[in-house]
Amino acid sequence: MAIPARPRTRGASRWQVKSLVRDWQLYSLLVLPMIYFLIFKYGPMFGVVIAFKDYNIFQGILASPWVGFDTFREVFQMDGFYRALRNTMLLNLLDLLISFPMPIILAILLNELRVKWFKKGAQMVLYLPHFISWIIIGGMAIQLLATNTGIVNNVIKSLGLQAVPFLTEPLYWVTTYLGIGVWQSAGWGTIIYLAALTGINRDLYEAAEVDGANRLRKMWHITLPGIKPTIIILLIINIGHMANIGFDRPFVLSNPLVTNVSEVISTYVYKIGIQSARYTIATAIGLFQAVVGLIFLLSADYISRKVNDQGIW
Repeated sequence: MAIPARPRTRGASRWQVKSLVRDWQLYSLLVLPMIYFLIFKYGPMFGVVIAFKDYNIFQGILASPWVGFDTFREVFQMDGFYRALRNTMLLNLLDLLISFPMPIILAILLNELRVKWFKKGAQMVLYLPHFISWIIIGGMAIQLLATNTGIVNNVIKSLGLQAVPFLTEPLYWVTTYLGIGVWQSAGWGTIIYLAALTGINRDLYEAAEVDGANRLRKMWHITLPGIKPTIIILLIINIGHMANIGFDRPFVLSNPLVTNVSEVISTYVYKIGIQSARYTIATAIGLFQAVVGLIFLLSADYISRKVNDQGIW
């Protein structure tokens, strides 16, 4: 009768200890990042309990009385919250449909360029907007697109046409919001796809040329499948951010005339939590936003694994 083999947990643990001792310099490099995440990422998570308390700034988090889920019930009865949630989801969905494909298209076009000096110049021009602050971009938008004083509308009116309300009409504002977002982020997003393109075997392109494939065929059958895993991962991450939106972009481009479409969760939390000092409400909205984002992320990863057998982990 064969004797079952004993699990080699002791041997595995010895190997791990030896690896730790041998490569201690590499492991030590993780100390500072781990300290950073513990202090600035995991530490502030203790403040989530404010959402379940009647928080008083003078009593502190621990001494403030518990209210359970009463804060969430109050949040779900606020009309402004549903408007901010609707606008957040709508703007993120439009961003996903319009802004997400642009870095892919730009990366493929840049990859097809053969003149090196033009390619480097185009990359520099495309990357530059990413380093401009949204405060500066907001000022540029007002100077260029303002209805009465903007340079663009002055040119339009000089041609005998009516001024376009880029920043004062909801439909035009959404279009302007998306266009400025593409201009600011598309170039920087191409870096990831250009890095993925370098991993494609060049022999595939040579074989395709032998078979008579033109550039369009090579892009469709080699380039896109080659960066497909990167596209899927970034798409899942973007879907996970559907309930989350940055503060700077909608805040600097917004104005009272378009609040109905520009008020998003981040600006709503700012008004409720900072300007009105209702920290409990703001924390509850932030926690709800994080939970919804996690659900979107896990759902997108699950669907991707079922359809394409690829996911984040």
